[in-house]
Amino acid sequence: MDEAALLARSGGPVTRGRLVRDLAALGLAEGDTVMFHTRMSALGYVAGGSQTVIGALAEAVGASGTLMVTCGWNDALPYGFARWPQPWRDAVRADHPAYDPLLSEADHDNGRLPEALRRWPGAVRSRHPDVSLAALGPAAAELTADHPWDDPHGPGSPLARLVALGGRVLMLGAPLETLTLLHHAEALADAPGKRFVEYEQPVLEGGRRVWRRFRDIDSSKGAFDYSSVTPAGQDPFETIGRDMLAAGIGLRGRVGAADSCLFEAGEVVEFGLAWIREKLGGAP
Repeated sequence: MDEAALLARSGGPVTRGRLVRDLAALGLAEGDTVMFHTRMSALGYVAGGSQTVIGALAEAVGASGTLMVTCGWNDALPYGFARWPQPWRDAVRADHPAYDPLLSEADHDNGRLPEALRRWPGAVRSRHPDVSLAALGPAAAELTADHPWDDPHGPGSPLARLVALGGRVLMLGAPLETLTLLHHAEALADAPGKRFVEYEQPVLEGGRRVWRRFRDIDSSKGAFDYSSVTPAGQDPFETIGRDMLAAGIGLRGRVGAADSCLFEAGEVVEFGLAWIREKLGGAP
């Protein structure tokens, strides 16, 4: 969408002050620990881009609040790396750079904001190469420290800590299918047919590049087969998110030009677990 169209849709430029006011009206408050997902184009014409959005979020939660985003690693090796021809694997093993929380780019598929936040002065990023998260604020170190190598969406993960800290999730025009916290519900769910992946990535340990093997739920193709319980063509997280809103969970409002939602992290996980158990079976 071009500049003129964005300006028209948002009723003029979306400034930092306007975002702060809209975020407060939605319910974001000083002292909040909040994980956010953003679709920049949905906000309209944001004067100052990523810097303006992060500045507005930081102002909305204040000096006592903390921001968190999903980063991942844009140059992580694909899960199918182990099936490459041996000479290709050998070449990559010899030269592929290790994941470095300070240098490795956030996954471009997550948009502009994660890369901007991880570069922000004072931000910290978790050590897991495939599902790293970055945070900024007083609780940042607590959220990201010692990210488990295996089951990185499960207990002890930054997602689990977000829940434990009474955190929130903000969807700034982002589609509900990007609600990463639902992966924590999948990791905790004891339902039949759970799918896992195992893969290798190079990481830094004591300043040295080493190869580690990891095990996680399949967050790429889906931890479960949802095809029988979701509308055709609809992402299962979109379905869960819509059902959650229909149940009265979450706040809705407009931030800039974007239809946005604010959820309590604990309620997201509780609802996601109950939804998976009801639809797919498993232990209560």
